[in-house]
Amino acid sequence: MRSVLRHAPQLAALLLVATVGSRAVAAPPSPAECATRVNDTPAKAAECIQQKSLWYHLRQFQIIADKNPGPDGHPNRNIGTSGYKASVDYVARLMRKAGYNVTVQRYRWRYSDVQGVPLLNLAGRAYRPGRDWQVGRLSGSGRVTAIVQPAGTGCAASDFSGFVRGRVALVTYAPCPMDTQVANAEAAGATALLLYREKTPSGDPVVSQRSAIENEAQNPERIPVLQLVSSPTGDGLARDYGQGRADVAHIDVQTRTKSDFDYNVIADSPFGNPDRIVVVDAHLDSIYGAGMLDNASGSTTILETARVLARTRTVNRLRYIWFGGEEIGLLGSKFYTRHLDGRELRKIAFDIDVDVTATPNFAVLIADPAHAHQVDKFPPNVVPQSRVGNRAFAGYFRSAGIESRDGNNDGTDSLSFSLVGVPNSGIYTQQDCCKHQWEVDIWGGYLGNYEGKVPGHNGGCVDYPHRWCDNLSNNDPFVLEFASKAVAYVTLDLANDKSLKH
Repeated sequence: MRSVLRHAPQLAALLLVATVGSRAVAAPPSPAECATRVNDTPAKAAECIQQKSLWYHLRQFQIIADKNPGPDGHPNRNIGTSGYKASVDYVARLMRKAGYNVTVQRYRWRYSDVQGVPLLNLAGRAYRPGRDWQVGRLSGSGRVTAIVQPAGTGCAASDFSGFVRGRVALVTYAPCPMDTQVANAEAAGATALLLYREKTPSGDPVVSQRSAIENEAQNPERIPVLQLVSSPTGDGLARDYGQGRADVAHIDVQTRTKSDFDYNVIADSPFGNPDRIVVVDAHLDSIYGAGMLDNASGSTTILETARVLARTRTVNRLRYIWFGGEEIGLLGSKFYTRHLDGRELRKIAFDIDVDVTATPNFAVLIADPAHAHQVDKFPPNVVPQSRVGNRAFAGYFRSAGIESRDGNNDGTDSLSFSLVGVPNSGIYTQQDCCKHQWEVDIWGGYLGNYEGKVPGHNGGCVDYPHRWCDNLSNNDPFVLEFASKAVAYVTLDLANDKSLKH
């Protein structure tokens, strides 16, 4: 597999000499040695995170997806599928074997089961369900023929000033809950809601896919909610209306609300203070297929970190969690954090979130809650107390000679921890599109897609239906290794940090 690291020779050289922290290791320990020794320093933990073992586990997730195809015949590990449950069983089995106390937490999730074939016709053109658009997870039912009228982001009631009752509201994905957008549309008399991803003149999305994920609807809606795949479709509708050409939408969506079970895997170390817990999390579910980059890569990273630290005594207790339902609204992490009683919640001193760690055309970003869109909703302790984790990641990368930059935790499970007052940090190496010139200047690679077709500008593999290309080949083994080393290093560093508040 071609590695974008060939376009960043300095980084490749650093990795080839197995830089760990501030010291270079000429001959890393063997897998057998790593499996039997106590990795009791961050440097020892990082040097035992090795590409061969990581790639083995990532390949196992691909095999699971291949053995559990979805209704369309493609590999699948989405929420509610046998592929996801097999992933849960795989992780739980390995964690029990490594000596962890494992709980598989079950919770209910709701979705709209679409009856028959849904219809969307815009300005006389029929759009294909699943490819051009999709029904919102908790969409209501309705048959509508009406003019499409833009309403900005729909996040405020004032966005609907001048909206004509009975029309279809067109709004952009925005850093506010989709439930708010729908409620405002319903109050203004909209008969349906169309959502699309607005783009800047440069072609970059205004709101990232990560932000859109975090804001998925949580409550059943009364009107049809349709999500457009193509940004130009939404842009065209808004432009037509602004130029005095009112496009008519014909919509027929019939749904029934159903519920099913989903699962989180929780693995507690037998070591460390049970009243001061450091959580290390990744989401285990995929979207639109195998989900190898998003997020079998992050799941693999914390799986191997847990295995490497299985024999290591720590000051604070380590708890690894693989969450379900992240892709459709952070369902697993929201359930977990909101169902902890006050005493159990106070035990959690810190959360490390690991979401996408093997991007071919990568960036190296630290998930800092200070940069989140919803930072004003976090309890006041979150941002200042998160700095210890941010500094630990930045320090590791700096000592290894790898550039890193601050990012946000929008759309990741750490957002659920932020909202309940748990400080957090994390890492991700990016997905979708579009990589900027400043990122190319730092890490090499190409403008455009972070993954999928590289170079390219079609949005990548991860978050587009019917592409089915987020498979093993959509991951870079070198990136997976150096990102995973950072996670192991920071995990053990915080596990022994006596200053963490709880």
